[in-house]
Amino acid sequence: MNLHISPAPVRKSIVVKAGIDKAFAVFTGRMGRWWPKSHSINRATEQIDVVLEPQLRGRWYERGADGSECQWGHVLAWEPPSRVLLAWQIGADWKFDADFLTEVEIRFTAENARTTRIDLEHRNLERFGEKAAESRAAFDSEGGWMGILKVYAETATA
Repeated sequence: MNLHISPAPVRKSIVVKAGIDKAFAVFTGRMGRWWPKSHSINRATEQIDVVLEPQLRGRWYERGADGSECQWGHVLAWEPPSRVLLAWQIGADWKFDADFLTEVEIRFTAENARTTRIDLEHRNLERFGEKAAESRAAFDSEGGWMGILKVYAETATA
């Protein structure tokens, strides 16, 4: 009997010193201001922006210095200021694949008027197939989602 155990979702949380509206707006509307340039899939040019179109089915992509765009995925749910669900369509080879999809859900919960908790979950990691454990380890590493959330929190707090 061959039992396949799916990798657990990667879950990360952080609290930012910003109201829920600002926390959501900085995360979704100004992603290029805080997304690490080192986390680019464009091999041809430097990343100058990360864009999340603020609507259901909106595109999620990075823009390069040469004007090129590299698709990352799209918006599956748009519920400001409490939730956004994104299709992550970057495979284990760090290239966009229109036929591949894992989900990144970000929830925003007001702790009070000036503090917001952000809970991120990257799920369906079994879809990475043979690279599932390796991919999960990358997302779960300090340079993965937690490192990204820390940079975001610095920007949201500013």
